[in-house]
Amino acid sequence: QVQLVESGGGLVQTGGSLRLSCAASGRTFSRYTMGWFRQAPGKEREFVAAFRWSGPISMYTYYADSVKGRFTISRDNAKNLVNLQMNSLKPEDTGVYYCAATGTSSGDPRTYEYDYWGQGTQVTVSS
Repeated sequence: QVQLVESGGGLVQTGGSLRLSCAASGRTFSRYTMGWFRQAPGKEREFVAAFRWSGPISMYTYYADSVKGRFTISRDNAKNLVNLQMNSLKPEDTGVYYCAATGTSSGDPRTYEYDYWGQGTQVTVSS
């Protein structure tokens, strides 16, 4: 079992930055695929970013086209943290952001069924 707790959400103006963190506890998560998703009001949840392991030391990152070049996903295994640095924020980035984890590590993490989810943290970007 893996427990995920997001933090770092808030209100920011267009062009601003926020850093979200996801604290993982429970089973060893260092080899888990970790992802960030978001859900805007009235819309379905959508993929934002993820990374997965490919072999013992290789790791791949994936981003939604809408955030590529503005968002960066990173992890700190020593602290059991997964971070999402969000720069140049836009009003359309507004939503509840969720951290997710899965033991799956082959293929495209944008299509995975994630096993564990956090409770979400609200991000609001004002125009």
